[in-house]
Amino acid sequence: MPTIEVKRADLESLLGDRLNKNRLLSLLPLVKGELKEWTEDLLKIELNDSNRPDLWSSEGIARQIRIHAKGSSGAYPFFSQEAKQTMTVSKAVMAIRPYLGGFLVRNLTMTESVLSQLIQSQEKLADIYGQKRKALSIGVYRLNKIIFPVSYGIADSTSTRFTPLGFDVPMSLAEILENHPKGVAFGGILKGHARVPILIDANNQVLSFPPIINSREIGQVCVGDPDLLVEVTGTNLRQVMLAVNIFACNLADRGGLIEPLNIEYPEETVKMPYDFSKAVEVPLAHFEKALGEPISSEEAISCLTSYGYSMDAAFATLPPYRDDVMHPIDIVEDFAISRGYETFIPALPTTATIGSRSAASKKSTRLSEAMVGFGFEEVLSNLLSSREEQSDFMGGASLENFPEGRIVLIDNPMTERYAVPRSWILPSLLRVEGSSSKAYYPHRLFEIGEIARMSPSGDGCKTALHLVAIISHAEANFSEMHAVLSALFHTLSIPILLKPITHPTLIPGQTGAIFSGDQEIGFIGEIHPEVLTRWKIRVPSVAFEIDTSLV
Repeated sequence: MPTIEVKRADLESLLGDRLNKNRLLSLLPLVKGELKEWTEDLLKIELNDSNRPDLWSSEGIARQIRIHAKGSSGAYPFFSQEAKQTMTVSKAVMAIRPYLGGFLVRNLTMTESVLSQLIQSQEKLADIYGQKRKALSIGVYRLNKIIFPVSYGIADSTSTRFTPLGFDVPMSLAEILENHPKGVAFGGILKGHARVPILIDANNQVLSFPPIINSREIGQVCVGDPDLLVEVTGTNLRQVMLAVNIFACNLADRGGLIEPLNIEYPEETVKMPYDFSKAVEVPLAHFEKALGEPISSEEAISCLTSYGYSMDAAFATLPPYRDDVMHPIDIVEDFAISRGYETFIPALPTTATIGSRSAASKKSTRLSEAMVGFGFEEVLSNLLSSREEQSDFMGGASLENFPEGRIVLIDNPMTERYAVPRSWILPSLLRVEGSSSKAYYPHRLFEIGEIARMSPSGDGCKTALHLVAIISHAEANFSEMHAVLSALFHTLSIPILLKPITHPTLIPGQTGAIFSGDQEIGFIGEIHPEVLTRWKIRVPSVAFEIDTSLV
């Protein structure tokens, strides 16, 4: 969960009120926040909601608290204003990093506190919401040095040169990728592209090399700079729009005058900031079912309005800086936060039950104890993953004919990084292995966890508990993992049989399907070198994965 640093005086200025520790503690539940550190000058606040990037700043926290105190949110007129300047997107960049957004801000009082919060918001959004700049990156520039229209296109990495932030001499884009700290850290995002994104103005001045680094001349914002250009590039248009909306509202709350921009794509023009909020119907029955007591229409409207929603009877519309409602129950949760959890009367259960562990839990523990006994270390991974990790890194389109390829998609995911529930666990262990190259070999890892897959007919999905294990070292091979698999099922007193198969993730001839009786329960095999390369794993690896519900 994101933890942000907030200057106390800056937060008080945005709130228009003085704060003491107890008062702040009473207000933080409105933003699902926890106070981690309190000093006279600096506060550290952890936000326990990764779906609300609008709260990851002083401006966002203050806005939510102000709205609740006032009872309604204020309007941001720039969403309905016409744009006077243009940024163009070339067709050539669409295959690399296709989406661009932005706006202008004028007459901003750029103090040291404002600048530090601007940088922190920029980094948090790009790092967490933007998956370490892969899906989203943000640039801020000194407006007085820019001649419009600004163009977003591609450039040759060897002939295009500019002076990047942190350096005093011009460098080619290729040199930046090789020698600049940001190029080394984020250059992998552009791997495989001979021509790379570039942002230039009408005078051919380089503004930045997205998503790597800004130019020093135009992209180094300083205390006292009143007029700025803010731009966002990314791989998902809705994410880009939300980041633009959040930044625009933040700087408007600081007193800046926001001016929209027309973003000219090859096929259409989009004005940003853009309010893409839609009304969601929330029947009163949802409130009573979730909260345990009847809620009147008047109370629902009052509490949701004082949390920032626009209300029209049973329809609720999010403010333009939010895009986190996936289901009406999310709105019910906001109602409960706005009203205060302490206002609900707790009720004791009306029936007495005796709890016990499920059969699946007992089986999971037995399998876990066996794997630990074989010298494996247990890993716990997130149940949500990305389409890239679950499919592209593991064999791509070839997986569509295998159970692992029946991926369940999440409607309206917040990020591509968590866009699907995992359809198998092996990618999770490969991700861990790929980041563990500095640990002494051999690596022997396992995980027991849930997966979700579409049914073969595609009309529903099913969850199951899987066990996956991986061995990685210079001599890892099929026989070594087969010995572990045989020992595991000997412990369970279950006979198994292996039959040769081909699988796009595994090496042909070193792969087998695992059968218990006539039932196929999993697979075992050596990981294909191409898959290891995608995960940046430098040593041979062998794995098995079984469906424990079939054991």
